Amino acid sequence: MGPRTKAVLVGVGIGALIGLFLAQYSMDRYREALFSGQPLRRLSALGYLNGHPSVETVRLLRDYLSWEGHPMLRRRAERMMRRMEAQLG
Repeated sequence: MGPRTKAVLVGVGIGALIGLFLAQYSMDRYREALFSGQPLRRLSALGYLNGHPSVETVRLLRDYLSWEGHPMLRRRAERMMRRMEAQLG
């Protein structure tokens, strides 16, 4: 493997790590922005809630689904809610 290939692989690895860090930061920062006016913040809040299944999260997702108008975000929230309901019994 040549030096250029190694440099490219290191660059890709560093880029992936930075991307993961920024995604986690975004989810943590906007975890309370489920009813925000900005769709990206709502998506981040859904990502955060996806990792925290509970009865309260299911109730929150029900309220969110009655409010959300964006089709993609509604589908994601519906899938999350169904999965959590199945997990929680």
